[in-house]
Amino acid sequence: MKSKFALKLTNMAHELGRSKRALLVAATLGVTLAATPVAQAQVKIGFVSTERILRDSQPAKSAQAKIDSEFKRRDDELQNLANQLRSEAQKFDKDAPALSEADRVKRQRQLADLDSDLQRKRREFQEDFNRRRNEEFSAIVDKADAAIQKIAETQGYDLIIQDAVTVSPRVDITDEVLKALGG
Repeated sequence: MKSKFALKLTNMAHELGRSKRALLVAATLGVTLAATPVAQAQVKIGFVSTERILRDSQPAKSAQAKIDSEFKRRDDELQNLANQLRSEAQKFDKDAPALSEADRVKRQRQLADLDSDLQRKRREFQEDFNRRRNEEFSAIVDKADAAIQKIAETQGYDLIIQDAVTVSPRVDITDEVLKALGG
């Protein structure tokens, strides 16, 4: 026969087990009830592809053409300088066996200087190009943001997301934004 202490311990264990089950049921019911209003509250969500806006919109195409024309002359100069370096290097390789040590060192220095000049000009070109592109495209982003805001207000969107990992085509409103931007 069990002692009073053992019986008391057994009863407490049973009550604790019931309490845990009751707590689990209450927690499950609470989560279910908490999620129910969200499911009933029809949230309208949209998605806009920033990449497509900056690639396919009419303002983006115009900006890219403008930038390309602005930098064409410098790009051509870089191509000519690269061709000159390549030609000089080929000529040096052909002439090197017949050159004196002093002439060989002198021509190697000239080639190294020409290469350094080309690398410096390429770096400056890329920095200027990127800076100019960022200027043009930041204005496009501002226009796109304004168009997105207007679409959200007029069509009752609660949330519009840009740049997501995966998106259903039914929430993609990029075409509407492109149309609003004139593209």
